[in-house]
Amino acid sequence: MKKVKKRKLRYKRVFIVLFLLFFAVFLFVKIANLKITNIYIKGNELLTDQEIIDIAKLSDYPKSINNSTWSIESRLESNILIKKATVSKENMTIVKITIEENTPLFYNKLNEKTVLFDLEETEEKYDIPILTNYVPDYIYEEFKQKMKLINKDVLKKMSEIKYDPDSIDEKRFLITMVDGNYVYLTINKFDAINNYILIIKNFENKKGILYLDAGNVFEYFE
Repeated sequence: MKKVKKRKLRYKRVFIVLFLLFFAVFLFVKIANLKITNIYIKGNELLTDQEIIDIAKLSDYPKSINNSTWSIESRLESNILIKKATVSKENMTIVKITIEENTPLFYNKLNEKTVLFDLEETEEKYDIPILTNYVPDYIYEEFKQKMKLINKDVLKKMSEIKYDPDSIDEKRFLITMVDGNYVYLTINKFDAINNYILIIKNFENKKGILYLDAGNVFEYFE
């Protein structure tokens, strides 16, 4: 009759397995309950930090595990004023948000809508240049594309835009600047206004009309 060998229970190995299992469960629970504690935001001008936090649905500093970087980015980019949002996390509790805003370009007085950088329109009105009159459709489409080329610092110095063709150029515009000067532009040279700040310094703060449609001629007011 064969003897049956009894296997010795290796208590040490079982203990290690149970300990690792307990530790894994403990770690999972701890991570699952970690809350967002700090939020850092940069790149925003139109929207306040609090508005961005509200859009991202982070105002009550929720659990981090329920708010992936992708889901936060998706919420932010659903807002018409946010072109792109980049979100990263540190230690699961610190959220860093970089915003690329969908800059308002001008307000169209005729249809009472603001045209944004991606050419979407909104009824919200901002402190931006106002297009005061009708522009033929085929020129208007080109005009919108050209407005995207204007630097933000120059855009802030533009008050009103008037479509003002003459016998030489049907794509001519007159820009009223906030400093009291006027600037003539043509679609083909529209981004020349980006040099406005440098050009106007040469005229010792005198007021007049800057003809950027035909060189950098400045005509003083009498």
